[in-house]
Amino acid sequence: MSGVRPADAAGDDPAAQPPAGHPQPDPWAALRAHTPARIALGRAGTSLPTHELLRFAAAHAQARDAVHVPLDLPALAAALQADGWATLAVASRAPTRDAYLRRPDWGRRLDEAGAATLRAAATPGQPPDLAIVVGDGLSATAVQQHVPGLLRALRPLLPAGLRLAPVVLATQARVALADEVGALLGARLALILLGERPGLSSPDSVGAYLTHAPRPGRSDAERNCVSNVRPAGLPLDRAAPRLAWLVDQALRRQTTGIALKDDSASALLPPTAD
Repeated sequence: MSGVRPADAAGDDPAAQPPAGHPQPDPWAALRAHTPARIALGRAGTSLPTHELLRFAAAHAQARDAVHVPLDLPALAAALQADGWATLAVASRAPTRDAYLRRPDWGRRLDEAGAATLRAAATPGQPPDLAIVVGDGLSATAVQQHVPGLLRALRPLLPAGLRLAPVVLATQARVALADEVGALLGARLALILLGERPGLSSPDSVGAYLTHAPRPGRSDAERNCVSNVRPAGLPLDRAAPRLAWLVDQALRRQTTGIALKDDSASALLPPTAD
């Protein structure tokens, strides 16, 4: 089968072929419309064409920017407060971005000031059912662009009567930071939304992680994850019902992670007529 190749885009008519010395049409180019993956890049001699090298460099720069550009905390807080969310700002134990990248463990725990802020905000007599944490993670770009819209879509879908803690905005945050946040607030569930590690075609992806009975030391097997939340991945209006279903089921069953199978895709289908 090694001799099989797609039909020439210009056909077999020699008159339809480009003149000698002109670029030949790429018979694989049509495949690129179906995936953001880097396929059918072409070649110039034994190397990639210049325009593909430039596209790669631009995508790499976007991914680096997503990791290093800081979260605009005042703008994010203002956007959430405009939608009616109360907010609190905290930071992890990583004092700088460089420290955050080199010491992931520091990003999983609050600094002393952040822990004190949450202790003061806790309401032991009426603990929240759900604590939502928004962290910069590895893509502040994703958080800045998509989290306000995701929370706007999620709020009306949450179970009626749900007690919500103020949204905690966390910088230099890793997923497990929500465990300590939820424990200090006494929440039954902790949901963290943060920027995922960017790829060369996805610098703006948000990940959502839900944990029942949050406390430091929880493992990833005890969480449910909804990933690649972005317009070009899992759109916000599809991610929000999925998260709301998980929150509802986690409260009903009092568990998350491997003990809570994500059946939201079938559970959220419209009922069929008998």
